[in-house]
Amino acid sequence: MQDPERGIRPVSPETAAEISVAPRTEHKKLRSRHVTMITLGGIIGASLFVGSGNIVRAVGPAAILSYLIGGLIVLLTMRMLGEMAAARPTVGSFMEYARVGLGEWAGYFVGWLYWYFWVGVIAFEAVVGGAILTGWFPEVPQWLFSVLLMLIFTTTNLVSARSFGEVEFWLASIKVVTIIVFLGIGTLFALGLWPNAAFSVPNLWTHGGFAPNGLWPVISGVAIVIFSYFGTEIAVMAAAESENPTKGIRQATRTVVWRILLFFVGGVLLIVTIVPWNELPKPKVEAPFAHIFGLFGLPGASVIMGAVILTAVCSVLNSGLYSAARMFSALAAQGLAPRIVARKSKAGVPFVAVLASTIGGYAAVLVNFLAPDSGIFDFIMNSAGLVALFVYAFIAVTQMRLRQKMTPEERTNLEIKMWLHPWLGILTVAGVAGIVVVMLFTDDDSRAQVWMSLISVAVLAVFWPLVRRGIKGRGAQPPGGAIDHSHPAVHDIARDEVEHLIHQ
Repeated sequence: MQDPERGIRPVSPETAAEISVAPRTEHKKLRSRHVTMITLGGIIGASLFVGSGNIVRAVGPAAILSYLIGGLIVLLTMRMLGEMAAARPTVGSFMEYARVGLGEWAGYFVGWLYWYFWVGVIAFEAVVGGAILTGWFPEVPQWLFSVLLMLIFTTTNLVSARSFGEVEFWLASIKVVTIIVFLGIGTLFALGLWPNAAFSVPNLWTHGGFAPNGLWPVISGVAIVIFSYFGTEIAVMAAAESENPTKGIRQATRTVVWRILLFFVGGVLLIVTIVPWNELPKPKVEAPFAHIFGLFGLPGASVIMGAVILTAVCSVLNSGLYSAARMFSALAAQGLAPRIVARKSKAGVPFVAVLASTIGGYAAVLVNFLAPDSGIFDFIMNSAGLVALFVYAFIAVTQMRLRQKMTPEERTNLEIKMWLHPWLGILTVAGVAGIVVVMLFTDDDSRAQVWMSLISVAVLAVFWPLVRRGIKGRGAQPPGGAIDHSHPAVHDIARDEVEHLIHQ
């Protein structure tokens, strides 16, 4: 279905048809508490509990700056995404906005890159989770635990959106409570107010200075930090399937500031304050959070943190399956992926997309265990390394383009507005470009990530002419006009579903 006057396919097919669609069966949508906890704890994963140690060892206490710079980019991006999502909630989220604002090609690239990233993360988290469980039960093969975790969370995602939300609510709750305890006791410990603790704030500058390795590692560390933050946008996608989409989107975008400052920047600040940066154990030996919990003298600290890290891994695996499936389904609904992927169960779950996304995860897990020296698994992870930056750049450019197409009245009526438009959007794009350039001149690992990520983009470019031909064959044309804002925002429903309702 397309707008006959403008030759575009709007975000909402109901808007295009200008009809009153019969109410659908109400699926089990996410509740407010689900969205709240996904918003609070969705991005707290092993990349914070474990990966923060790698950044601290490479950058020193100035790792705080890496997290602040990365947090600023995420904050600006989430604000821009919030502006678009509050106006038109849709599960496809930024892929849909890129498609309508920039063209079919933009939706194709950003959607497939995002899906590819999460398939890699699903495999990575399954491998890490399997390794943790094998450490507890060495008689069981690691690959078996990885597959078992995949099966468990495939099932939770197949039941309903609320099933995903309920599981994520409890997993995220554990992570949030752990971080709050860490921040509370850690502050007392750093100030010398905890038993057997000494005032340790000077650790920020007494071991080679605040930035002992210079400023370049601070900037290159931002790319790794962005990987830790990536997933913030899941709250916006989840809000589109909630009982009150607009409220959920506002909540997700407006609380991102203190979430980043408190959980990430605050956590890393305490790490480099309590332990000298050059004395922090390597993550493979002991995770930084586990090490510091041990210093607190809490009984069973290492076992507790191991369980928390496993919880974080399961949480990311759960939300990764959700994100990958929703994006894959949205791509299929717009003809940018095989149409069968858009099929949904009676509970409203895109079950084909869920299964297809997990197949990629299973394949990567098996490759890692059957041919660990082949380099295929490392290629998958490295080639998706900069996807977060690419997606953020797409979001920024899309928001600026869509705002440009609006009338003055539409701009005035926006519920969430990007600050200092368009200058902060331009700053975001410049920041992403700057990080990529710095990575090209930092070290071999950073350069490899850049080039492998560009290879994944090149592969998509090869297939784009075929996809475009298929779109034109169905009578759709690339967008070339403005979005139709004459109707209230509604949830995006696949065009074939709407046509089915009309015919009924």
